[in-house]
Amino acid sequence: MTLMADEIRAEMVANVGKVVTSPGATVAEGDTLVILESMKMEIPVLADSGGTVSQLAVHEGDVVREGDLIAVIS
Repeated sequence: MTLMADEIRAEMVANVGKVVTSPGATVAEGDTLVILESMKMEIPVLADSGGTVSQLAVHEGDVVREGDLIAVIS
């Protein structure tokens, strides 16, 4: 059985305020991966599933646009 990777993508234009996880970290469904900042609000980006963070595509201070890759969980 092959497990599919879960791509976490930005849902809006925002600044990456804080990166909470790192590549290789084990996360559970609902864990916070990064915190985005938009219009003076902090928006946590949560893991859709449990697994290992195999890729983290953002750094603190980056600007993401809707659809940009944030992380991959496998």
